Amino acid sequence: MATIKQVQYFQAVAESQSIRRAADRLGIAQPTLSTQLAALEKSLGVTLFERSRRVTQLTPAGRQLLPVAKQLIAQWHEMQELAHTLSDIAASTHRMGVPPTLGPYLLPNIVPAIHKQFDRLKLYVREEPPSQLEAGVKEGRHDLALVPLPLRSSSLAIDVLFREPLLLVASKEAGLAVDGVLQEQELAGMSILGLDERHQLHQEVQRICERTGAVLNRDYEGTSLDTLRQMVVMGMGVAFLPALYIRSEIHRPEELDVIRIEGARLYREHALVYRSGSPVRDLYQALASLIRERMTESFSDVVTPIFDR
Repeated sequence: MATIKQVQYFQAVAESQSIRRAADRLGIAQPTLSTQLAALEKSLGVTLFERSRRVTQLTPAGRQLLPVAKQLIAQWHEMQELAHTLSDIAASTHRMGVPPTLGPYLLPNIVPAIHKQFDRLKLYVREEPPSQLEAGVKEGRHDLALVPLPLRSSSLAIDVLFREPLLLVASKEAGLAVDGVLQEQELAGMSILGLDERHQLHQEVQRICERTGAVLNRDYEGTSLDTLRQMVVMGMGVAFLPALYIRSEIHRPEELDVIRIEGARLYREHALVYRSGSPVRDLYQALASLIRERMTESFSDVVTPIFDR
């Protein structure tokens, strides 16, 4: 396979019209240059030069390929400059907003991978409700944010990351779990505990209740996922909790049953958002790709990475 260095050698010989002069210009030995040119010709399947004692001239094929070679070399330099720019950008501090119902359970799983790939990148993380996160990115308080969907904004770039199931949890005493599965129609009339209205999860659970006929209990609302879980443990009702939270925080199966609802589309989707005109959007796109890859590698049994939107 041809290398960029071989293409650079090709250009140097074409411009010098001499193996000797090109070798001097490149600072390498003539036999090394000749060997690399021969390897390039073999890889391309064409003869690039007519060689004589006095001059080395391009063949017709060489003349046609020279402009392409120059373009490839120019693009290579552009890529190096862009990489250098990204390297400098990645050495600075970026302010990232996260919702309290996702950040604490996602970040410990992705930060090591981010640090490994961008070892000089610094993320200043701040928790806020999703509605404030969106405004924070628009107003410049955050450079980027993890937010639940749906979200529609012409001023924000939205990189969809993954889909996370919402699973029903109930106390052991409730006796709801039959092989860990319920049918969607069995939710009708069931009283569901939820978070207060500051959290996007409140709206998501409310939509589930409206669609399935379950009833959202507004008398007792949790202020966090932890308090909501404790209310379920104490037998105050059942609740929908995000799969990443369950994986991270529920380690005592004797306290709670985790129940999958068959026939229902119970999930929430998350995205990485940043300002559309951000000069570092390439870096943020790389972060989004890295998060999807990390989810695919280690959490495909819990979430579904989304690559095609």
